[in-house]
Amino acid sequence: MSLLMAALAMSPASAQSQRAVLDYETAAIIRDTCLNWANERDLDVSIAVFNDAGVLVTSAHMDGTATAIAEVAQWKGRSAATYRVPSAVTANWGGPGPGMANWGGGVPFTTADGMPLGAIGVSGAETEDDIACGLAGIAAAGLVSREN
Repeated sequence: MSLLMAALAMSPASAQSQRAVLDYETAAIIRDTCLNWANERDLDVSIAVFNDAGVLVTSAHMDGTATAIAEVAQWKGRSAATYRVPSAVTANWGGPGPGMANWGGGVPFTTADGMPLGAIGVSGAETEDDIACGLAGIAAAGLVSREN
């Protein structure tokens, strides 16, 4: 009986389900692809990649980009991660919510089966370019973007 109890105590609890989480390697692919995309177009941007809880995983700030732009990229990305809605959509919701961005450039992403993983925030170029940069990074990582 004591062996059975010991075996049960050492086995993992089954009350928790496993779910995908954003790791640094994947976040870095998203960031670096977006950086390359911007460089190819002579754009100066800041990039921030967040996990689903709105925690910053990695970021980049290109030379020549205004200092405040890094904060705007984080605002857009954190908004998209925590609301799970693109910041271009929350911009049309008609009012400020806690941490809610009201400019496009924050794009949430999921696994292929729809599990939310996080979001990217891009700022410094035209809104359409910020969004396209983020979408390029998400696609390069093999993830799915939520565009609406």
